[in-house]
Amino acid sequence: MTVTRLWIALLLLAGIVVPLPALALPSFEEVKAAYTPSEAWLLARDGRQLQSLRIDLQIRRYPWTRLEEVSTALCRAVIISEDKRFYEHHGVDWKAAGNAAWNNFWNTRTRGASTLTMQLVGLLEEEGKRHGRRSLLEKISQTSAALQLEKSWTKKQILEAYLNLVNFRGEYQGIAAMSQNLFGKWPDGLNEQESALAAVQIRSPNSSLQVITKRACTLLTEMGRKSECENLSSLAYLALTGNLRHDEISPSLAPHLAHKLLTIPGQQFRSSLDGDLQSLATQSLHRHLADLTRQNVHDGAVLVLDNASGEVLAWVGSSGDLSAASEVDGVTALRQAGSTLKPFLYALAFENRSLTPASLIEDAPLTLETGNGLYHPQNYEPQYQGWVSARMALAGSLNVPAVKTLVRLGPDAFLQRLHLLGFDCLKKEGDWYGFSLALGSADVSVLILANAYRTLANGGRWSPLRVTPDKTPSPVPCTQDGCIGVFTGPDHTAFIPGAAFLVANILSDPSARAGTFGLESWLATPYWTAVKTGTSKDMRDNWCAGFSQHYTVVVWVGNAEGEPMHNVSGISGAAPIWREVMDWLHRGDPTLARPKDSSQPPDPPFGIVQKTIRFEPPKEPSRQEWFLAGTEREVVIAAGNQSLARIDYPADGSILALDPDIPPQRQRLPLHLSAPAGPGWQWHMDNKPLGRVDRKLLWLPQPGHHRLTLADGKGKEIDAVGFEVRALSGKSDKVTPADNVD
Repeated sequence: MTVTRLWIALLLLAGIVVPLPALALPSFEEVKAAYTPSEAWLLARDGRQLQSLRIDLQIRRYPWTRLEEVSTALCRAVIISEDKRFYEHHGVDWKAAGNAAWNNFWNTRTRGASTLTMQLVGLLEEEGKRHGRRSLLEKISQTSAALQLEKSWTKKQILEAYLNLVNFRGEYQGIAAMSQNLFGKWPDGLNEQESALAAVQIRSPNSSLQVITKRACTLLTEMGRKSECENLSSLAYLALTGNLRHDEISPSLAPHLAHKLLTIPGQQFRSSLDGDLQSLATQSLHRHLADLTRQNVHDGAVLVLDNASGEVLAWVGSSGDLSAASEVDGVTALRQAGSTLKPFLYALAFENRSLTPASLIEDAPLTLETGNGLYHPQNYEPQYQGWVSARMALAGSLNVPAVKTLVRLGPDAFLQRLHLLGFDCLKKEGDWYGFSLALGSADVSVLILANAYRTLANGGRWSPLRVTPDKTPSPVPCTQDGCIGVFTGPDHTAFIPGAAFLVANILSDPSARAGTFGLESWLATPYWTAVKTGTSKDMRDNWCAGFSQHYTVVVWVGNAEGEPMHNVSGISGAAPIWREVMDWLHRGDPTLARPKDSSQPPDPPFGIVQKTIRFEPPKEPSRQEWFLAGTEREVVIAAGNQSLARIDYPADGSILALDPDIPPQRQRLPLHLSAPAGPGWQWHMDNKPLGRVDRKLLWLPQPGHHRLTLADGKGKEIDAVGFEVRALSGKSDKVTPADNVD
C-alpha cells in the first residue's frame, strides 16, 4: 500500500481534518440558469419550436430536465449504481469511505466512496473537468464542498443537477441527450433495462458492448430485476450503434433560416414566421413536387411576406428529401428570373409616359443587332398576335412586346430602376445584360424578387424586410448574393404610386391574361390578387409571384443543380403551390381565431383617371381603362395590317457563309416574310427586282454586301434588311438575276 493511499484512507475515515476556507458554491438556481444546451432553437412568432440546430460541436446536451421528467426506474438505477445511501448521508458516505480505505489498505479493488454529491461538486468545478484525476488536496476540497452543498441544496436538487451535468457515452452530457440519442425517447419513458444500461455508463462511458451489458445485468440483479437480463445484449447493441437514435428533438420546418439566425448555444430566437403557414407551405411544396418528379423537377422554394410590416411569414428553402441538394437555400439562391421582371419594365414605361395600358405594341418577328450578334426573341407560344395593347402584352406575358419596350427605354434605365427595387444582385452594366433583360435573363433570388413585388403592392414604396415580429429589433440574417440589401437600407420610392397601381391592375385582370392562360387557371383567385408567372431559358427555372391586399407570395421550382425540367410551365409548376398558399392565407380558420381575409383591390391613387376606350380597327373590345392623368385617350388607332409583314429571313445584319464543298445551286436561300404578303408585293435585291413575294423564291447567294427590299404593289418600300455573304475558300460562280428564281 502506498503512502498516498494511506493518507487518503486516514483522511476519509477521520473526516476533514485539514482546516479549509469556506468554499463559494453556486446555488441550485444559479447552476440551472447557467446551464447551456448545445442546441439553439428557432421559434415561431407564437413561441412554438420550428427548428433546432446544434451549435456546440464539442458536447451534446439538451434542455434542462426536471426530476419529475425522469423515470423512477432511472433514478433508482443511478442511485444503486453510484450512491446506495444517497438519502441517508449528508454529502459523504463515511461507511463507504471506511470500506474503501480498508480495501485500499489491502490493495483490493472495490467500488469507490465518492457520493453523488461529491461527484456533483466535481462536475461544478471547472478545474476538475480540465484535469480529470484530482490531487489529494483537491479530493479533500471536494469532500468539504460536498458537506457544504448538502446544507444549502435539497436531495432533489442534487439529484436533478447531477443527472443534467453528468457525462454519459461519448459526447452525450446529461440524461436528456443520452436518452434521446441512445434510446430514442425522453427520460420519462426509460424502463428498467434501459435505465440499467444508462446508469452503468456513468462510471465507464466508453466501455465495450460486452462490459456494459455485463455490468447492467449485475445492476439489474441488485435492483431485484434479474429476469430483465434476458435479451439485454440485443438492446445494448441497438442503443450503442445508434439504431434507436432520434436525430431531431423538435420539428424540422425552417432549417435554412435557422442556419442564418442561430449562432449561440441555448439561443431561442422568436422569429416572425407563422408556424401553421410554414408547415402548410412546406407540405404544399413537397406534395406538388412529388407529382412533378417524372418531369425532372426536384427542388423548390416558397416565401411569404406581410405587405405592411415586411415581416417574413414563411421561409421554405427546399423540398427536403426530394432534393439531392437540400442544404441549398432556394430562397436566397440566384436563378434566372424569366418573365417575372416584366411588370417592373412596364411600370417604368408607364411612369415616364412612354406607354399607357392602352398603347399598342406590335407582336411580330423581331431581330436586333447586338455586340454579341443578332438577338431574335420569340414568344413562349410560336405564333404572333400582331398589334396588342400593353395591358394584353403584360398580362399575356408576350416576349416581343416586352423587348420592344426595353428597346424604347434602354437597358441602363431599366437596370437603374431594378436597383431601386432592391435588385442589388445585378452587378453588371446594362449593356452586359442587353435586351434579354426584358425576358429575365438576369439571376435573381426569391427573396429579392418577393420584396420587389411587395413594393408594387405598397404603391411603389420599398422598405427592408424583417425576421422578427411586432417591431422588435430585427437582425440581418444574411448579406451576400441573393440576400444583398434586402434586410437593410432606408425606405424609399421605387415607383410613383400611379405606375404601381397600373401594373397591379393589369396583373389582376383575368380577361387580359385569358388569351394566354385561359379564364380558369390557378391564377384566377376568388379574392383580389395580382400575379405573374415566369419560365427561364431551357425550362431551368419556373416562377409564380404575386400579391394580395395584405400578403406577397413567391414560389420557385426547378433543380438546384441547374438541370432543365420537362414540359413544365409557370402555370403547371409553381402556380398550384402559390394558389394553395394564397388560399390558406385568405380563407381563415375559426378554430385558430384566424379571420377570413377578403383582399380588396387598391383604391386608385391621386393622378390616376379612368376612360372608356375603343380600338380602330377593333382588335380588342372597348373597355374601361386606367391612365396617368394627361395620357388618357378615347380612341386607339392601329397601323395597317401590312405593318405586320416584315422580312423574317435573312435577318438584318446577318452574315452568311458559303461552303465551297457544296455545289452553288444547292446553297440557295429562301426569302421569308413574317406574315402573308399583300397583293402585288415584290422582292428587290440590290435595287434589282427578284420577283413576286407570293411565289416561292430561292436566291443563290453571291459574296459581298447585299440589301434586300420588300416593296408593295406601287413600288413603295415596306421593309429592308442588309446582310453579307462570305465565300470561305474556293471560287464562287457568278449568276444572273434570272438564275436566282426557282
